[in-house]
Amino acid sequence: MKNYAEFQILGHVGRITPFDSATRVTVCANYRRKDDRGNWEDDAHWNEVVIFSQRTRNYIAEHVKTGDLVHVRGRIRQNRFKDRNTGEVRYTVDLIATHFGRLASKQVDGDDD
Repeated sequence: MKNYAEFQILGHVGRITPFDSATRVTVCANYRRKDDRGNWEDDAHWNEVVIFSQRTRNYIAEHVKTGDLVHVRGRIRQNRFKDRNTGEVRYTVDLIATHFGRLASKQVDGDDD
């Protein structure tokens, strides 16, 4: 049996940062929760996903903008490294996108589309 860990995010793009070998995209997912007075409010969580596929990176560069609604699926990878300054071992969790699709463009005020 194959074992795996995966994620799925439906949210709006906050920032797109291209690098030489990867592109990082922050995606905001909103959760509903009750505040101390029992009123519902949005609880925003920002998730940074990493895209290695050149084809997907090109798609993002050409078609995806800040504020767009996207659906991202992928695998979860935990890493560790030694901090150069302190010598302490640090742990990270990487969200590596295997599927990235734009569902809707950001709506602009006064846009009749």
